Amino acid sequence: MIISTYKKYILSVFIKTLFEITLVFFALILIINTFEEINFFRDANVGAYYPIFLSFLNVPSVLFDTLPFIFLISTLLFFIKLVNKNELSIFKYTGITNQQILFTIVIFSFFLGIILIFGFYTFSSKLKNQYLLIKNDFTSDDKYLAVITENGLWIRDETTYTINITNADKINNNFLNNVSIVQFDKNYNLIKVIESEEVNILTKKWNIKKPIITENNITKTSDSIKINSNFDIELINNLFSNLSSMSLLQLNKLKKDYKKLGYSTVGIEVYENKIISVPVYLTIMTLLSGIIMFNSKYRKSKIFNVILGISLSVIIYYINYFSGILGETKKIPIILSVWLPLIILVLISLIGIVRLNEK
Repeated sequence: MIISTYKKYILSVFIKTLFEITLVFFALILIINTFEEINFFRDANVGAYYPIFLSFLNVPSVLFDTLPFIFLISTLLFFIKLVNKNELSIFKYTGITNQQILFTIVIFSFFLGIILIFGFYTFSSKLKNQYLLIKNDFTSDDKYLAVITENGLWIRDETTYTINITNADKINNNFLNNVSIVQFDKNYNLIKVIESEEVNILTKKWNIKKPIITENNITKTSDSIKINSNFDIELINNLFSNLSSMSLLQLNKLKKDYKKLGYSTVGIEVYENKIISVPVYLTIMTLLSGIIMFNSKYRKSKIFNVILGISLSVIIYYINYFSGILGETKKIPIILSVWLPLIILVLISLIGIVRLNEK
């Protein structure tokens, strides 16, 4: 009975602290994002509510990315509350160990992380998608468009004199394979059709190798021709880089489409693993924060521990950042690039666990 009671109390304090810190992060992100949107729309004829509305659409996605740091700081402040009320001493007197207290919130963090993946992340990705759709109305040039479908890559490309509709089966490094380009004039009158097994798109002056050209019902061939485009390989890569607007199911479908197209799925796989690792990440951040508090002689100082939390967040952020780069550049396996920082944090945490009940 006493165990059930103390767990309920600990979780109530932890959830309240977590909620408070989440609200602080939400407010900060909202304010910063609103100023960014105001700056973005300074020359646009939109209502005053528009920047705030877009910020509310974007904030959940940014908030999801900051969850590990929210849990880290929340755990630090949670233990500060217990220390300031001498509740840790009371728990110890009643036979409740430091490990029991810590593991209660650690287990809770893990299961909450699972709920956040399937609930909050799905919700935030939908809002992010709406955010991008609205922003694209003000940022995208309708002269060109590119999409990936189960039928390959499709590109609508408007140049000075022509409108080109391009379809390619695969992308292979800097080349499009099995390409068909239908060329129209500005009034959408057919000019010609160009077919080629390989087109070099390293630059925006495409080099079409051994094209078969059909114009006015006359077919001819050539060694190579060049056409101007708004696209090169770098732009195409960037167009499909915003993965935070997709749910896990959409990411999985996109990965299948990319594989069929011959397009690299490294970025998608790294991002997928990062999302899947969230429950473990939150668990470790909670565990690490608790261990730090139990082993810190300054655990009554809010300022010290907030600074400590921010410092740890920055260090962990850069470990993740550089590890992700190593994965995306294939210097280390993709799975290892995501899970290596977590493994390091686990090892650090294990060093402190054995000392918990000594404090």
